[in-house]
Amino acid sequence: MTRNHPHISRRIALRTVAGATLVSVAGCLNDNGGSGTSSDGTTPSGSKGPLTRVAVEGTTLVVELSEEADVNQVNLIQPNGELFGQRDVATGAQQVSFEIGTSYAPGEYRVLALEGEETVQESALSVQPNLSIVEMGIGKNQPEKMWDSSSDKISKEAFVSVENQGSGPDAITQLLFVGDVPYPSDEEGTNYDENDDVSGIYNPEKDTEVDEVVIKPGEQLTLYSYRSPFAFVRGEGTSCESEEQTGSFEVILETRVGANRISNPYSIHYSASEEFDNCEITISED
Repeated sequence: MTRNHPHISRRIALRTVAGATLVSVAGCLNDNGGSGTSSDGTTPSGSKGPLTRVAVEGTTLVVELSEEADVNQVNLIQPNGELFGQRDVATGAQQVSFEIGTSYAPGEYRVLALEGEETVQESALSVQPNLSIVEMGIGKNQPEKMWDSSSDKISKEAFVSVENQGSGPDAITQLLFVGDVPYPSDEEGTNYDENDDVSGIYNPEKDTEVDEVVIKPGEQLTLYSYRSPFAFVRGEGTSCESEEQTGSFEVILETRVGANRISNPYSIHYSASEEFDNCEITISED
């Protein structure tokens, strides 16, 4: 944290950015019966075999079969080669599904269509989330982005827009603000960054802090903070001073799939004020 003249040295916990590789949402079959990809999950013309579409919808892996499919079982194989699950195919059925939730191992899954003991066809599908922070802001500065622009308590909270461009769902289990914010999530503030039981995420519909938020492949959603990271608390974090101050902080998302951590760095500026809680804050992405 720096002012115009003196320099303040304070410990800032730096976190690394962890991202997932962008992969296709749907896996389809090519003319040779192998695996291919398509943006809409449909089988390319000329493809042969009972499997017409394999895709992730929400937290479910869906397998669609052709009308002529002579298949009595579909198996789903995990990236480590172990069986994830199997589904019997009733006569005339054209779809089976596997609920993968948000505790699955990311990677390439194989779908096997069986007739008796024989594998008739196989398809591969990469299932992996790819989360990124699109935008963040402070309720006081952008009330229109909050759940209730007329509420006084939004001024101390923040919004964070998150997008999942991957092919698998994920669960966001913590929303953290670490660094030179007024009331950070580490030991210099609310001190919940090492507590897995505290998410720091507010659900306006339930009017409470929730354990996690599920984000589906292709979805963009907005998270709201719950622990007031932009509240001025005397003796905690950063307060207003008689001189302008500049610093930096990170917004961090803890996620379940692959135990990944996603973060974005930001710069923060405090205007000068004679009162510890009455300065203007502006932020910008680094």
